[in-house]
Amino acid sequence: MGEPQGLEALERRLNEDLERLCLPAEDWLRRPANAPLDVAVVGAGMSGLAAAAALRFVGVHRVRLFEASVPGQEGPWVTHARMETLRSPKTLVGPALGQPSLTFRAWYEAQYGKAGWVALDRIPRVQWQEYLSWFRRVLDLPVTHRTRIDRIDAAQAPEGPWLLELGATTEGEVPQTVRARHVVLATGMDALGRPAVPAVARQVPRDRWQHSTEAIDFGALRGRRLGVVGGGDSALDAAATALEAGAAEVLVFVRASDFSRVNHWKAFTHPGHSHGFLTLSPQGKEKLLNFLKAQKTPPAQGTMARLVRFDNIRIHFYSPVSALATSAEGTVIVTPHDRYVVDHVVFATGYAVDLAARPELAALAPHVRFWDDQVSPDLEPDFSFREKHPGRWPALGQVHLFTGAALMSLGKLTGDIPGISLGAERLARGIASRLYAADLDGQLQRIRDYQEPEVQGHEWQKIRVDH
Repeated sequence: MGEPQGLEALERRLNEDLERLCLPAEDWLRRPANAPLDVAVVGAGMSGLAAAAALRFVGVHRVRLFEASVPGQEGPWVTHARMETLRSPKTLVGPALGQPSLTFRAWYEAQYGKAGWVALDRIPRVQWQEYLSWFRRVLDLPVTHRTRIDRIDAAQAPEGPWLLELGATTEGEVPQTVRARHVVLATGMDALGRPAVPAVARQVPRDRWQHSTEAIDFGALRGRRLGVVGGGDSALDAAATALEAGAAEVLVFVRASDFSRVNHWKAFTHPGHSHGFLTLSPQGKEKLLNFLKAQKTPPAQGTMARLVRFDNIRIHFYSPVSALATSAEGTVIVTPHDRYVVDHVVFATGYAVDLAARPELAALAPHVRFWDDQVSPDLEPDFSFREKHPGRWPALGQVHLFTGAALMSLGKLTGDIPGISLGAERLARGIASRLYAADLDGQLQRIRDYQEPEVQGHEWQKIRVDH
């Protein structure tokens, strides 16, 4: 009892569960063989996979995911994420879409047994990527890897509804155009912009610094001094990774006067918020989010446990970096308190909304409606963009932003593990509704064409019938 049964047994159980629930639902859309995709999903990380699976479950089958990375490196987990374990509790079900056999727990217990699950504290980051790769494989989700979307544009289709045209470049191949009815942007933290790099970075040569989202050769920092700008977990994870790689010294520069102690965002993950946030007035949404955004997220316990093992790290609070300079000794970091010399700088300074930095969004960027802060896009309940000027770019309603940038409109349903299933299901239902409405004539014809008899006509021959 509780012994590991293996992934093959788990997969058999999953297939049986899905069969009992008649999932995925049958394909209910009528279209010719050469029809455009129903949905193109840009990004095959956790959000993209959950979105594609949810669409399949509601019977939308002409779906394809386009992913720039190679298999097994989708998302941040084995690229620029540097924590040892996930920060979320292991009990959160993630992208399982209501299927117990699709959970990380089921995947883990199949290999390590129930005792292994009980002994597990937090989910190892690399293991989470392995689970997502299994999720993609076991659901047979169609991903085209090594493909970058360079352009999203719209064209009026002869039959009426708008079509979206994606200019895609596949590694080693000529550019192609992919046509789709809907596009889901599941492109992560920088979906609407770029990594935020402070202006002071321009004061030194580019080889003197990197952003935390880049691939960093921490081995090359052995015996050297590193300056890390930022006070969030990405900054502290970079510092810990450098120390573990043998850095001589790591200096962390934090604008705040101290780290927070309480993570108020944890109280924002229950079903009430997930279902109810959408229905709030703009003032109600702002009331909640303004408080949450004002609270700095404290460091993860696991990250601090890594750092306290070293005595060659210094954290400088209330130390915004006002200037950088080069010297014979290295790169000089200037704060209100002093000047510090390091060999390399890592900016762990988050992301900036900057649609101009995203060439694939150039056609639609001028038409996107934002909330008053000009940072959060104003989205429909199905995650689609709203037009700034109605009627200028109608196809904008067929582009869905399934990233953390949907927070202001829809709550915390994307980008994070707690709400990803509910968010994917809401997205899929919304797209299915739009596809159904656009195919009204086809659906009517399908009803008319239905000819399977319930009775043959002989059943009531022995019954007296009066006309």
